[in-house]
Amino acid sequence: MTENDGIIIKTQNEIEHIIEGGKKLSGVKNELKNSVKEGVNAKEIDDLASELIEKEGAKASFKMVPGYSWATCVNINDGVVHGIPKPSVVFRKGDVVSVDVGMFYKGFHTDTSFTLVVGSNPTFEKFLATGRKALEKAISQVRVENRIYDISEAIESVVKGGGYSPIRALVGHGVGRDLHEEPQIPCFTNGNREKSPTIALGNVFAIEVMYAMGNPDIKIAPDGWTISTSDGTISGLFEDTVVVSKEGPLVIT
Repeated sequence: MTENDGIIIKTQNEIEHIIEGGKKLSGVKNELKNSVKEGVNAKEIDDLASELIEKEGAKASFKMVPGYSWATCVNINDGVVHGIPKPSVVFRKGDVVSVDVGMFYKGFHTDTSFTLVVGSNPTFEKFLATGRKALEKAISQVRVENRIYDISEAIESVVKGGGYSPIRALVGHGVGRDLHEEPQIPCFTNGNREKSPTIALGNVFAIEVMYAMGNPDIKIAPDGWTISTSDGTISGLFEDTVVVSKEGPLVIT
């Protein structure tokens, strides 16, 4: 069996702290969702996130990443991840907008993302429903003695089943004392299941569904952060922080 080098939450006190942080971040995420509207810009979303996180007595995880100065990553349409929340990024009707946000609270990071359509677009709604379903199915595999492979397989099967492409150059990850920890959690399967890390009681994962309407290749913008689809097609991002408990997956964001 392959060992899992990811964080393991052992004490009741630690479990309570990370669950509390996750609950607080979930509240922040919901307020950000309600604020993504036509005419709003990405910096306004980031300013709101900073204000809400500070109000919770926490720190913005992303501002703790060397070289990154914002509380969120905001992507639009072909943006996949790590989009800088600039005031020039103004949301328009029909845009697909994703917001990624992390919080550091009582010694632990939590991480979550959502994607939505500004206004209404049936084609994009189907695309995003596939991403939400993929995340739900992936989370159902977060059980003791399952493997990371099982999470990846769940994402891949739903995304490809919808006619879309899992992003291959980026991965979900362990999360906790650091924002990014082992193990890596791809959106696709690779190699043998038996060689994939096992899932252990107390593991904490940031499971990310990253996928595109077109091909899975990506490109990095001149700003050094923003990652987009190479063919300019729409991308989606859904993420939750999940604790492996005796009862199964515990979604805390």
